[in-house]
Amino acid sequence: MPAPSPLPPRRHVLVLGGTAEARRLAAALAAHPAGIRVTTSLAGRTARPEAPAGEVRIGGFGGSEGLAEWLRAHRVDALVDATHPFAESITANAARAAAATGVPLVVLRRPGWRPVPGDRWYDVPSLAAAAEALPGLGDRVFLTTGRLGLAAFAQLTGLHFLVRSVERPDPPLPPHTEVLLARGPFTVADERELLRAHRIEVLVTKDSGGEATAAKLTAARELGLPVVVVRRPSPPEGVTAVPDAAAVLRRLGLAPDGTDRAE
Repeated sequence: MPAPSPLPPRRHVLVLGGTAEARRLAAALAAHPAGIRVTTSLAGRTARPEAPAGEVRIGGFGGSEGLAEWLRAHRVDALVDATHPFAESITANAARAAAATGVPLVVLRRPGWRPVPGDRWYDVPSLAAAAEALPGLGDRVFLTTGRLGLAAFAQLTGLHFLVRSVERPDPPLPPHTEVLLARGPFTVADERELLRAHRIEVLVTKDSGGEATAAKLTAARELGLPVVVVRRPSPPEGVTAVPDAAAVLRRLGLAPDGTDRAE
């Protein structure tokens, strides 16, 4: 009797994660009937992160060259960048590593926010531009741009800031700063009460997209508050993004009909 044919090796997908979309994608890949091996890489900046399905590695790669070496050493068949929409350097490194190794790259980005009637939005390209836009919009600022990059607002000595972050931010901070440690999702009622309780006059946020932190925009609109929105950086040249895990599976040829395989 002839020996059975060896099973084909499992495809290995590396997910650059840290977002809810990355966790959903890892779960879908781990449960895929094709037997996908999925590894999620987390930067390690957040203590006690929610563990995704499959294998997990913590820490950076050492730039695009280090990532390319990891892709080769671990025989990665596809790379998915599902990091935060503002993780500009990671996306650039992923694009360079994919080009150097020939590993297909898919970028997963949840759609950005768009204003609706009643919104008073001021679009700016950076945190520094957001700081420049604040004087004259209000003296009490709700700052929800995360714990990194707050030095851009440190020179605004005449404003009072309420900073919301998952973890306590490092200095420098504006001199009049109150830190609120919290993790979404948040309800509109919660956000409305927070804005009123702290007598907030202007909101500053990044265009992160998604539902987990979008309630603050509704609350600000209901209260007639101006919102300074830091727009996302553009992706590297030649890189396009898909909006959800289902689209990633299609790009990888793992959807039920096997369409839209990434090359």
